[in-house]
Order: sequence, then C-alpha cells, then structure tokens
Amino acid sequence: MSTPLSTPQLALIIAAVLALAIVVGRLVRRRRFVSPVDRATYQTLHTVSLATRSLRDGLTPEGASRATRHLRSMLGSEAVAISDTGGTLAWDGAGTHHRGDVPRHAQPVLTSGRTLVLTDREITCGDPDCPIRSGIFAPIVADDHVVAVLAAYGRSTSAGLVRATEELARWISTQIELAELGRQRTRVMEAELRALRAQISPHFIYNCLAAIASFVRTDPDRARELLLEFADFTRYAFRRGGAFTPLRDELQNIERYLALEKARFGDRLLVQLTIAPEVLSVSVPFLAIQPLVENAVRHGIEGKAGVGHVSIHAADVGAHAEITIEDDGSGSDPDTIRAVLAGESGRDSVGLGNVDARLRQAYGDEYGLVVETAPGAGTRVSFRVPKFAPGVLP
Repeated sequence: MSTPLSTPQLALIIAAVLALAIVVGRLVRRRRFVSPVDRATYQTLHTVSLATRSLRDGLTPEGASRATRHLRSMLGSEAVAISDTGGTLAWDGAGTHHRGDVPRHAQPVLTSGRTLVLTDREITCGDPDCPIRSGIFAPIVADDHVVAVLAAYGRSTSAGLVRATEELARWISTQIELAELGRQRTRVMEAELRALRAQISPHFIYNCLAAIASFVRTDPDRARELLLEFADFTRYAFRRGGAFTPLRDELQNIERYLALEKARFGDRLLVQLTIAPEVLSVSVPFLAIQPLVENAVRHGIEGKAGVGHVSIHAADVGAHAEITIEDDGSGSDPDTIRAVLAGESGRDSVGLGNVDARLRQAYGDEYGLVVETAPGAGTRVSFRVPKFAPGVLP
C-alpha cells in the first residue's frame, strides 16, 4: 500500500493543477492555442479545477450534486451518478427516471469493491428514446473502505470508458481523503487550542488581579484601565472563532498582556516592538505569539535581578512573515527545550510545545519553532508563516 500524501503535499498538488489551469486559461483568452491538444488540455484542467472546488468538503450531497456535472463532462457519458450506502447522492444528465435504480446497481460494488459493468440485459427502460442502456460502476475508496460508487450511464460501454471511470473514481477518492485530512487537522488544532485556553496561567491571572487591586486606592483611574485591559485580554483569549487570526489582532492582544505585566513589574520590564506594516494582515494561528511572550516574561524576566528586556519583531521575508520573540533573561538548557518540543517533557507544555505543534499541523514540519538559548544567555524564539497558505483563513 502506498504512503498517503500529507495535507500540505496534497494541497500543493491541487494548487499546482489550478495554477496550470489559470495559465492555460489565459492562453484561451488570448487565442494562442498551438493545437487542438492544447485546447483539450485546458478544458480538462479547467473542469478538474471546478470539480475540485465542489469536493473540497468531501462527498456531501451538496458537493456531489455540484461535482457530477463536471464529472459527466470529463467522461462524456449520457449521465453520471454518485451513490453511497444511504442512497443516491446525485444524478446529472439524461434519464433521471433511472435515479432510483442507482443504489441497486451500486450495491455489489459497495460490497465487493470491484468495478461492475451492466449492459442492456440488466438495465432496461420502457422509453424508446431514453439513452440509458448500460452502466459502469467504479468504487470510491477512503481509508481502505468503499464509501461510495461513481456510475457512468450511457448507450453502450467500452474498455476506454471503463478505465476512465475507474481513474475518475480514484481521483474522487483522493479528494475525499484530502477533505478528511483537513478535518482531522482542524480537529487537532481545535483540541490544542482548547488545551491552551484551559491552561492559561492561573499564576498570571492571580498576579494581574493582585496588581489591579493594588491600584484601587492609590490610583483608581489606573485600576479601571487595567481592569478593562484584563477584560479585553480574556475576551479575546476565549473568543469563539476560527483557528487563525490576522497578525494585527494577535499583536493587539499582546499589547494588552504586556500592559498588565508592566503594571506588575513597573520599570523592570522594557519592551520593544518592531513590526513591518506589510505583514499585519498575514494570518497566524490564534494565540500563537502570546504564549511565547508570556514565556519570555515568566522564564526570562521574572527570575532576573534588575531590568529585563523583551523584543518582538515581525518582518516581511519574501513569501513569508517571520516573527521573533527575544529576551535577555536567564535562558534555558537546550536539551530541556528539545525535550519540550519533542513532547517528552511536561515543562512549559502550554507554551513552546503547544505553539510548535499547532504551527506544524497548520503548515508542515518545516514551519516549527526555532529556539536559540543557553543558561545565562537569554532566549530567542522565532517562526515563519507563509503569507498565503491553502485553507488558512482568519
């Protein structure tokens, strides 16, 4: 059995196909086709791109209904249907009165997983003008199970049409697996995010409330401002929304967090932000930066005598945005950090480990955290995110 492609790999394949379709489409508009083969290539790629959009959420009734029209165009058959264990999901083309027969025709394929060809001996019709006289039924497989059947109906069958139907069924299987991988990725990221929200440092919350309380009598206006910052910070952290957010929103919440920490540390905490305006609209995983800043304050500044510095940089680096959080605190043992990132240590699992895992789930293993540290030398944590990534929306 072949090794399944990862979500980023499959997404890149689809993006490449769509990009090629766009290029060929431009040639169509400029009437620069060299041969009929070029025109046929364009038509095929364009139809594939349309069908891909219809199946992006998997084999739902709505998606199947939209996709069958494009599938029929690719096969050139009189009608195309998709059926699963629950019945006919979609039918497109002539002979709609045969739609109710599809589950019966498809049942042997759902059971055996083998392509079935029926002729006019098995498919009969009282309408002499009906073109439905034969059918090809190919299995659609996901996770090694037959989940649905692609049916191509027409006047007759051929070996070429059988092969084309089987290949198209395999392509649909790939789209279903891609959609499921996307859902799994989303579920894992949501679970990681719930864990992060559930474990927002009680120590931080207690210290915030204590700092606010200390201003109630001496500076009521300051206490009120801090209370509003705390309310906005927690509202953002526990908001209902997607797994991604614009960088500008993440930075705004970090400013709230730092305002609360400065109320506690006073002049001992100095912060520098250097942000390239070009990357403010880039989508980043929700709550990906704040835990890293909290780490810099907790492990870098809290245990240090004197003034501590924390710097936050967001740079425009070609096709990526690069975010860096650096402190001049006590630093850490590199082996300990490696264990945290590998999930082999319970220390700081809500900070570095959680963010690293979500970055890799979202963009691929090459987009994990890069941590540079040593005892007594401070810590520098950086990561990159693509400015544009398939399926990543705020």
